[in-house]
Amino acid sequence: MKVLATYSIKGGVGKTTAAVNLAHEAAQTGVRVLVWDLDPQGAATYVFRVRPKVKGGSARLVGAKGQLATHVRGTELSAVHLVPADFSLRNLDLHLEGRKNPTDRLATLLEPLRDHYDLALLDCPPSISLASEAVFGAADGLLVPVIPTTLASRTLGQLVEFLDGAPSPIVLPMLSMVDRRKKLHRDLAESLARDWPDMLETAVPSASMIERMAAERAPVAVVAPRSAAAKAYRQVWAQIADRLWA
Repeated sequence: MKVLATYSIKGGVGKTTAAVNLAHEAAQTGVRVLVWDLDPQGAATYVFRVRPKVKGGSARLVGAKGQLATHVRGTELSAVHLVPADFSLRNLDLHLEGRKNPTDRLATLLEPLRDHYDLALLDCPPSISLASEAVFGAADGLLVPVIPTTLASRTLGQLVEFLDGAPSPIVLPMLSMVDRRKKLHRDLAESLARDWPDMLETAVPSASMIERMAAERAPVAVVAPRSAAAKAYRQVWAQIADRLWA
């Protein structure tokens, strides 16, 4: 099982949108997918139409007797299962801090499920914290959506600098919410691609169809399978798979 986290220090860049759509695209290619919603807002949980409830809260989940399997729920996408979020995850850092080897805890929870899934997709809140370090310890890859703004580029640099010099997952930057009608977006997208040679080739466009996801509570490819956004996520998944299983 490969572990991919949608992660960024900055919020509002399309992490959950990427997680939901890539889970669907992976499942369409025959991959058995587990999505773990680690964001207390529970946006992925909402889109997948699952009740936002972690029995016993995050304290029990990461405690000595915690097991991830008991929290796995089915979704309307048959090949996609979900570990839902609830608001107790706002205290995940505190509960991890009391554990021995806290940065290994998420990996330990995932380990018993390795034979049941091909991909675990972790949807992460925007932060740099102990919980983030536990994600880094569990993940094979970090998908980092980057919108074409100076601040988003800066946070990508901060992340790479933080990970430098230590065993860490591969970083897969992805241009997100790109509106090529805007000169600033075109210019920044070009400069980001130059500055970050590992940037995925496909940029996800800014599209009303993506914004409709929350209202429809379904991946873009379910709502509008022929849309540019659906095509982009399909291509992004193919590029990620090539790198994860290289």
